[in-house]
Amino acid sequence: MEGKVSNPEGPGGLETGRSAVALDEIDRAIIAALLRDGRMSIRALADHVHISRANAYARIGRLTDDGIISGFTAQLNPQRLGLGTTAYVSVTIEQNAWRSVAVKLKEIPHVEHFALVGGDYDVLVLVRAPDNTALRRVVLESIQDIPGVRATRTWLVFEEARGLGTQWEASDS
Repeated sequence: MEGKVSNPEGPGGLETGRSAVALDEIDRAIIAALLRDGRMSIRALADHVHISRANAYARIGRLTDDGIISGFTAQLNPQRLGLGTTAYVSVTIEQNAWRSVAVKLKEIPHVEHFALVGGDYDVLVLVRAPDNTALRRVVLESIQDIPGVRATRTWLVFEEARGLGTQWEASDS
C-alpha cells in the first residue's frame, strides 16, 4: 500500500520512541536526486526514478507533509558573498537558560546555525561574518551580552569541506 505512514501509537505517524518515517527505495531515490539538484523539474525527477509525474508529485507532497523534506533552498558560497570569516563558537550557559538563549541567538546577524550539545560546552554556534572585526562584535557584543551566557570560546575555521553524508540510494543509480 502506498500512502502516508500512520501509526496511532505515536505523533506524526511514527512508532512510539522512533523518529524516522519508513521510506521505500523510490522515496530514497527522490531524496538523493533532490539533494543533488533541488531545481530538478518534476518531469526530470519522475524520469530519473522511473515513476509517473503524478506519482512524483504525490510522493514529494507526502515527504513534505511527513516533515522529511522541510524545504528547498540554494547552497551558497560564503566567501563569494563576502563572508570570509567563519568560526565555531562554543557557549557555556546557565542551567535552564537554553530556551531564552536560543531566542536571542536567532536574532543575531551572522549566526548561521546553533545547537544544544552535550560535552564540555552547552551550545555550539556557527558564525559567518565579513571579517574578524564583525566576528569580534558578534561574539563579544552580541553572544556574550545574552542573559544566561556564562562564557564563550571561539575557533576560527581555516578551510571547510562537505562530507559524504547519508547515501540515499544505491550507488548503481
